Amino acid sequence: METKLQTSRTIDRSPVPYAWVVLATALLTTIATIPGQTIGVSVFLDGIIADLGTSRSTVSLLYTIGTLLGSFTLPFVGRFIDRRGPRLAVGLIASAFAAATIFMSGVTGLATLAIGFVLIRGLGQGSLSLVSQHVVSLWFVRRRGLAIGLLGLGMAVATAFVPALLESLIAARGWRQAYAILGVIVAVSAGPLGVAFFRGQPESFGTVPDGRSRRAAAAAEPLEETNLTLPQARRTGAFWLVLAGDAAIAALSTGLVFHHFDILASAGVDRATAAAVFVPIGLVTAASHLSTGALLDRTRPRFVLAGMLALQAGALALGGLLSAPWILVYGSLIGLTQGMRGAVAGSTYAYYFGRRNIGSIKGFATTVSVGGTAVGPLLFAVGRDLAGDYLAVLVASAIVPALLAVASLRLRPPAQTPA
Repeated sequence: METKLQTSRTIDRSPVPYAWVVLATALLTTIATIPGQTIGVSVFLDGIIADLGTSRSTVSLLYTIGTLLGSFTLPFVGRFIDRRGPRLAVGLIASAFAAATIFMSGVTGLATLAIGFVLIRGLGQGSLSLVSQHVVSLWFVRRRGLAIGLLGLGMAVATAFVPALLESLIAARGWRQAYAILGVIVAVSAGPLGVAFFRGQPESFGTVPDGRSRRAAAAAEPLEETNLTLPQARRTGAFWLVLAGDAAIAALSTGLVFHHFDILASAGVDRATAAAVFVPIGLVTAASHLSTGALLDRTRPRFVLAGMLALQAGALALGGLLSAPWILVYGSLIGLTQGMRGAVAGSTYAYYFGRRNIGSIKGFATTVSVGGTAVGPLLFAVGRDLAGDYLAVLVASAIVPALLAVASLRLRPPAQTPA
């Protein structure tokens, strides 16, 4: 990979291998996406519905539209990151996301709510997550699975406890002030940290990936990467099968989390207990993400993908037949699939298609997966409205990941770079 050598005092003066500095910063910028993630929005949902005097189905529809429209920008964001680098990209994205989060505190009706959803989903869950994973993929190759696992571990721990903190903040200040406070936090943390510590690929600065010394890198076998462009990747079966599995988990897992409180209420679970379920979800997600990341460094991704999809099918089937004694099992299955998806989506595209064009490849893939997160909540809301409960839509939805799990066992990497 031809690169132009650059200099960086920040890298040169780092007391630890700089890849780990990049990973730590990416973790903080990833946590900053929570106001735009479903796990964050779900805590605000009841307050928004009550304040605006609208229905759950209407808000779900707006969330779907907002998520879809927000995701359409991601291929352009990915190409921008490839061309201009993650440092400039994170500064612009984080600043815009902070403003969008503050905007959410002032929505007055359905039109402004829809605009707010477009902004926080496209900038937070989409763009800021994309640039955070992108920079980790640049700085880790042989240990990419472990790095993505550690990234997910930190995010999962945050997921376990942030909803309860947000619930307390909303109870004390109201949902509008809570959103404004989150916007300020993003503004003073994610952007400045990303600009200070994100850098492009390590070879451009005369160093090496994976946090290794130059001597260790020289003694190791040379890196062999198949660097495909986005059009080349799209001509491979591997790309579409990985993308289908990722999108299915994104859609169905988001539907479960978005309607989490209502699904558990249907099983007779009170709101406080339902909020507490996020703790096992987060802790299992953390362990699953880390262990899956390490596993991806040692085994073929198709087996991990198939297992992830099978577990998602099990979570959906159990959610449709949920009773109080099974709540922890249900939460653990959600945590397992979310943790595995984070590791698979974070490392598999670079594993198969290389680092050179990973921004545009992940930008396209993220558009599809974010689009999936838009479909899931609406699918479950409509299914509930038509049937009167979630049983039919959850059990029917379980068929999709079950079929994809079987297909994933036949996944093969590209044999060569397509012409």
